[in-house]
Amino acid sequence: MYLIDNSPTNDLSDIINDDQVEYVFNPSNPGFGAAHNIAIKMAMQDNVDYHLVLNPDVYYEQGVLEELTHYMDANPEIGNLMPKVLYPNNDIQHLCKLLPTPYDWIGRRFNPFKGMVAKRNDLFELRFTGYNKIMDVPYLSGCFMYLRISALKKVGLFDEGIFMYGEETDLCRRLIDGGYRTVFYPKVHIYHHFEKGSHKSWRLTKIGIQSAIYYFNKWGWFFDKKRKLINNSIISKLKS
Repeated sequence: MYLIDNSPTNDLSDIINDDQVEYVFNPSNPGFGAAHNIAIKMAMQDNVDYHLVLNPDVYYEQGVLEELTHYMDANPEIGNLMPKVLYPNNDIQHLCKLLPTPYDWIGRRFNPFKGMVAKRNDLFELRFTGYNKIMDVPYLSGCFMYLRISALKKVGLFDEGIFMYGEETDLCRRLIDGGYRTVFYPKVHIYHHFEKGSHKSWRLTKIGIQSAIYYFNKWGWFFDKKRKLINNSIISKLKS
């Protein structure tokens, strides 16, 4: 386990006493992706096959990683694998998404018409699928990313130009462009508290908007032919 501590002080160093935990004190807090890149580079140096990007508010039972590893071993074209994600009360978290448009990331947040938002959510968050089958998904949550190291060596790590929010979207898209699949695997599940901080804090909302601007400047705002092709292909397969 690689524990990257972005805290102002290294208090955790006094309580970690485990040979299987590599503790890195990183008080500068370079952002979600940049901090995870530190751990991923360490994993690459250790010559591992897979690396798990994991939020601290996630927990799961024994056997989850073993099942995911078995599926990744059997499907070498998969670059990122995510299990079913549940709230602690066992409700499903709808964390499988299409590649976002500016409306999905910015406009939807401020749309006062709840019916319109719900209709878009059904499609954008792939709610119509029931989340009960294995499926290719172009945008998987960053709370639990089971990544193939050889794929990362090909497409690169997290884009450190994104401080927080959207870095997993960018990485998923680069994996797809690199010829890899990004897959939802509901045969095992994890639990995630999922605070939606950007919906409760204007500071985090601002960070989210800045990340969205960076992402759309990189990939395209309203004219993004590749996004349309990928999303239409996914919808067609899931509705067939």
